[in-house]
Amino acid sequence: MAAVLGQFMEFHSVHGTNVRLDPSRTQATRVESFANGVCFSRGPLSPGEIFLVEIEEKELGWCGHLRIGLTAHDPRTLETVPEYSLPDLVDMGDSWVFAITRNHNKVIEEEGEGGEQPNVGDEAENKPKTFFTDTHLYIENIGIPRDKLVGRSRPGRFSHILDDLYKTNALPPTARRSRIGVVYVPKGQGCADMHIIVNGEDMGASAKSIPTNKPLYAVVDVFAATKCVRIVQVEYGFASLQTLCRKTIQKHIIHRMALDWLELPELLKHYCKYE
Repeated sequence: MAAVLGQFMEFHSVHGTNVRLDPSRTQATRVESFANGVCFSRGPLSPGEIFLVEIEEKELGWCGHLRIGLTAHDPRTLETVPEYSLPDLVDMGDSWVFAITRNHNKVIEEEGEGGEQPNVGDEAENKPKTFFTDTHLYIENIGIPRDKLVGRSRPGRFSHILDDLYKTNALPPTARRSRIGVVYVPKGQGCADMHIIVNGEDMGASAKSIPTNKPLYAVVDVFAATKCVRIVQVEYGFASLQTLCRKTIQKHIIHRMALDWLELPELLKHYCKYE
C-alpha cells in the first residue's frame, strides 16, 4: 500500500460540497445544512494505522452525529461525492461506515463467534482506566499509542477535574472534545476487521472480513449535530523531541493550570495545555 505507518494525516481535497477545509487540511467544517459533509483521508491507511479525529464543534437542532469508516474507493475516481456516507456511499459497495451515537457504540459479539475475537479478559485489559499504565491500546496483535486517544478539556479553572473525567471515559462519544478513530486489523487470507476507537476504548469489530486487496481510505462524515472535526496526529515508533519534552513537563506538574507558574515560553505552555 501507498500509506506509511505514522504518516502525517490530512483530509483529501475531494470532499462533500458543504465541507470547508482549513489551510492545513486537518480541520473539516460543514458550513451549510446537515448533509454533504463526507470527507476522506488524503491517502490509504496501513494495517493498524488509526485515523483519529476530535469533535471540535457541534450544531444544535439536527438529529444524528459523526459517522466514520473505511472505503476502497479512491476519492479521485468518484464522479460526485455522495450526499451521505450512510446509506449512499455504503450502497456503492466496498465501503463500511459506522454511525456514532451517544450511548450505544459497543459491538456485542454473538455467542459462538468467539474464535479469534477478544475475550472478556482482553476487553477488560483495554479499559481506559489503565490509560497511564499501558502505553498502547492492543487489538489482537496491533498496538496503538494511547497518548492521543483521549482528548483534554480546554484550559480553565476546572481543567484538572475535567481531565480526570475524560480519562475515565465519562465523556459522551458525541460531545465536543470526544476523540473517535477508525483502524483495520488484518485477519489473514486477504481480509481484515474494522474497529472503531472511542475515547481510548475499542468498540469491537464493527465490520468483518473486509477485503484488503485494494487500498482502504478513511471516511469521516461530518453529519448533522457534528459540525467540525480536527485530525489528531498519532505518533508511532519513537516519539518526537517535542512530545518527549511535553510528557516530561506534564509528568512533574499537579495539573495543567500549574504550567502558568513555570518560567517557560508561552508557546510551549500553550502546547502542553492543549495536547
